[in-house]
Amino acid sequence: MREISVEEGIKLFDLQLMELADMANSIRQEKHPEGFVTFVIDRNINYTNICVCKCKFCAFYRDEEDPDAYVIDYDLLSKKIEETISLDGTQILLQGGLHPKLKIDYYEKFLKFIKSNYKIWIHGFSSPEIDHIAKVSGITAEETLDRLIDAGLDSIPGGGAELLVDVERSRVSPNKINSTRWLEIMEIAHKKGLRTTSTMMFKKSDTPSMIIEHLEKIRNLQAKTGGFTAFIPWPFQPNNTELGGDSVTAVEYLKVLAISRIFLNNIENIQVSWVTQGPKVGQVGLYFGGNDFGSLMIEENVVASCGVSYMISLEELVNNIEKAGFKAVQRDMLYNHLRYLS
Repeated sequence: MREISVEEGIKLFDLQLMELADMANSIRQEKHPEGFVTFVIDRNINYTNICVCKCKFCAFYRDEEDPDAYVIDYDLLSKKIEETISLDGTQILLQGGLHPKLKIDYYEKFLKFIKSNYKIWIHGFSSPEIDHIAKVSGITAEETLDRLIDAGLDSIPGGGAELLVDVERSRVSPNKINSTRWLEIMEIAHKKGLRTTSTMMFKKSDTPSMIIEHLEKIRNLQAKTGGFTAFIPWPFQPNNTELGGDSVTAVEYLKVLAISRIFLNNIENIQVSWVTQGPKVGQVGLYFGGNDFGSLMIEENVVASCGVSYMISLEELVNNIEKAGFKAVQRDMLYNHLRYLS
């Protein structure tokens, strides 16, 4: 598959929707000719909602003194993991706010508790979390990652990328790491053998050049390390946030999904975002370049705090995949096939 230029990528936004769909679907068929659509069964466990970052697009964070601020206790953590395993879940997505007081030893103890009690994959701590833990602990990101890996960390989610365009980052999340630092931490993780996902949260107001700038940075790092297992573009949910604004439409989402598949020639898997768009749009996304249905998502809190809450059963997820003409396969984080359900 040919790598297209930035200029060609920007021009893709001028094409008709179905033309983009044809291009993206053709690439999808080339990369995944067997007709499988994969998904993972996991749970998003937010270990704290206390966060000093206070991004304008986030409705989830709380200050330490807020009455509903929390740091999860081990009893509740255990209950959530046990429920996940009982539903054939194979991993937990472990993410939280940038807590001002929790240092590396807290996270080491946390991971060791999980690994000593449960056989489950830990997909945890985005780049901003890694950077923050390092700063609060007075150590480097390299040492932070080494210690987290030794304690049981298996892979890293692509959260905190939002849009890797620093002018926009400084406007909507001025306290968060810049794009260079996000990419640096991902590169360090890849070099240590950790596989990661990559994401993009885009807004209705984001221009084609901004979106392509983000995609180019992801593509360039992938060319260097090969560490990304998948790319997940998802639209900003404005409700209950300081930033506000209009919602991305389904058509706009599908256009960006298709362009992501066309531009990211060196990333194998593109995930549809049924959690933000609903399962039917997620189903349509399988013809706009998507080959992965993401997660069954036993629990999700961050998007839900913005007033968007789509939940489906395993049977519904499999049915959506099959009705779209594909075969449903449960996978793990590394895209190994675990169970064929079609």
